[in-house]
Amino acid sequence: MGSDSSKQKRQAPSQERRRYQAWHSLLSNMGISFTDGIRHLGPPGLATQRMVLGSETPIPEDHLLPGDSPQKPVMEWTHPGFISIFLPEFPHPKFPGQDNFQILGFIAKGSFGPILKVKDRSKGKTYAVKVLSKSEILKHGVLEQSKEEVIIQRQVSHPFLHNLQDCWQTQRHLFIMCEYCSTGDLYTYWLLKGQFGEDEARVFAAELGCALGFLHNLGIMHRDVKMENVLLSDQGHLRLTDFGLSRRLEQGARAFTICGTIQYMAPEVLSGGPYSHAADWWSLGVLLFSLVTGKFPVPPEPDHSNMLRKVRDCTYSIPKTFNPALTLLLTELLCKNPAHRLRSLERFKRQTFFRGTSFDSQLLQKRPVELILELKNHPDRPAIAMRGLSMDYFQNFDCDIFHSPTSPTDMSPTLANIDLSQTLATAQGFSA
Repeated sequence: MGSDSSKQKRQAPSQERRRYQAWHSLLSNMGISFTDGIRHLGPPGLATQRMVLGSETPIPEDHLLPGDSPQKPVMEWTHPGFISIFLPEFPHPKFPGQDNFQILGFIAKGSFGPILKVKDRSKGKTYAVKVLSKSEILKHGVLEQSKEEVIIQRQVSHPFLHNLQDCWQTQRHLFIMCEYCSTGDLYTYWLLKGQFGEDEARVFAAELGCALGFLHNLGIMHRDVKMENVLLSDQGHLRLTDFGLSRRLEQGARAFTICGTIQYMAPEVLSGGPYSHAADWWSLGVLLFSLVTGKFPVPPEPDHSNMLRKVRDCTYSIPKTFNPALTLLLTELLCKNPAHRLRSLERFKRQTFFRGTSFDSQLLQKRPVELILELKNHPDRPAIAMRGLSMDYFQNFDCDIFHSPTSPTDMSPTLANIDLSQTLATAQGFSA
């Protein structure tokens, strides 16, 4: 034991030295300038280093080298450095038509920034723009995942997927622009209705199955299939969205990251893997179960270990009044052993529940989903869609997306009371 301890102590400085050299090489390649104090630092006794954008936006301590120093020398990002690390996935030209964009509203709160409703005045089209804070991306260590998101979205084009329109970056933010779905998301309508009938469930199941089959044929796992990520078209048909957790996985490869939304996560994901595309079919099973019963098969737990224990013990009580074909479909999707689970589109199509159902995307969308169109005009829908979020979230958002409206009358009523003076000043100084 003594020799092992001394060996570990001898290795520590070497490990710090390698980490320092790796950081030095990486940051130098990104165009980051070093102060003289940083340039001459080296192990042992590495000083704590902070990266800042200008003089205000720090990169958190958990992304920096360990150690301490009373002087805490500063390492500053050059403008090209803070741009280049997000290239080439997020281009940095002066965004065309910059003056023609207008922020119409606040759609939702994303993981790293808001999702905005935006109008392109020159085209007369409305889009949804997902805004990602660069500092938050780096703070949470998801730089590669943010790049993977747009790489995947550029590769996929399908009637039941939310299609990417464009993406770009400014000095402090990343932007992902997609088509705008005014009808909202499936979760809002589930909260309004409480429980869907088998006919609506059949349409949504067929469309979502087609979307997953398409992705899986390209080797892509979605990893966050849930009602909130199912947007609806004007006719009530679905668009699977949010590829923020998606991953390309080669045939035979396995993933190990515990990610997703906890009540939708397959047992093999909750346990830390290995898992593959079969996990998406489990999530589809949870979605369908919830849609037709009005409740989740297992309510969400605060942590993965408790959730895993509950999922393993759950018997999935399906109402006896259900169509046996629907019961069979749910049972096969919610099979706890991924090797035995229904996990392919071809097997999915052969389910008795879909007898007489076409899986052709044009035929599926031929008839509107009447229930969704009825609920779209429900007086409670706007409040439920916001789900308790307030405009206070947007108050402190320093948006350098483009030139914002110059007068309150140019804005939608929901944004008319927001003071954007500071945002405008910042946008003029830092906008791409």
